[in-house]
Amino acid sequence: MTHTMDEFDPLEDVRSTPADPALTPFARLHRRTGPLLLPNAWDYASAAALAAEGFAAVGTTSLGVAAAAGLPDGAGATFEATLALARRLGEGRFLFTVDAEGGFSDDAEEVAELARSLYEAGAAGINLEDGRADGTLAPMGVHAAKITAVKRAVPALFVNARTDTHWVARQEDETATRLALYEQSGADGVFVPGLSDPDGIAELTAALVVPLNILYTPTGPTLRELTALGVRRVSLGSLLYRRALAAAVTTATAIRDGRPADPSAPSYAEVQALARGGRGPV
Repeated sequence: MTHTMDEFDPLEDVRSTPADPALTPFARLHRRTGPLLLPNAWDYASAAALAAEGFAAVGTTSLGVAAAAGLPDGAGATFEATLALARRLGEGRFLFTVDAEGGFSDDAEEVAELARSLYEAGAAGINLEDGRADGTLAPMGVHAAKITAVKRAVPALFVNARTDTHWVARQEDETATRLALYEQSGADGVFVPGLSDPDGIAELTAALVVPLNILYTPTGPTLRELTALGVRRVSLGSLLYRRALAAAVTTATAIRDGRPADPSAPSYAEVQALARGGRGPV
């Protein structure tokens, strides 16, 4: 089916695209007419609620997972929390991918073991970043070795290789080189958070074979514009978690200060239903 931009539906079901037996259901979501819009959850209820709204897959947000546990993000402090969440999400009826920071190790085999555990828990994908807590980037070869080790250990796990050249470290001139190496090392997709320049995005999509993932920002290109640029996956990152925090504080302060509070919220019973297994698609 061919869609014009006016007809584009970001939630188009993957089953509308002829199946390629060489691709997993999650990988096929990156090959549709429009990009995979990936909302990022921080616990089981948020993931199940998003799946229940028809999102074909959900991701996790490392910031949300870390902050909920009172831990810093990007510092390798959430290994146990990340794995525990993956195991809980694996009990649901939805596709999910896990933000695993840099794999919590620079030892490629240890990262591969984590990837195997995530896959066994039910994860369809893993996000691995080359940014470090000190604001530097991991050597390209170190990150490439992790990607290769993961794909060797778990071929069916979709590896989204993230470079922080536009995010943690201001090394934009390395972006294309790093992505090319990660692609050659077996990455199924690549991710450049912080890149919002249309010309820069178009240049990468023209050069890459694997799908490009861009982080949505309210001040950046719209979903429709990213589609026109050839982006295949659009992540919401920590946006939903941060908005949820803002909504909680706004509601509490409104009640405290005698201002009207927004009455819209899932009921107790609806949240209980999510906790019993969610209502998302298989």
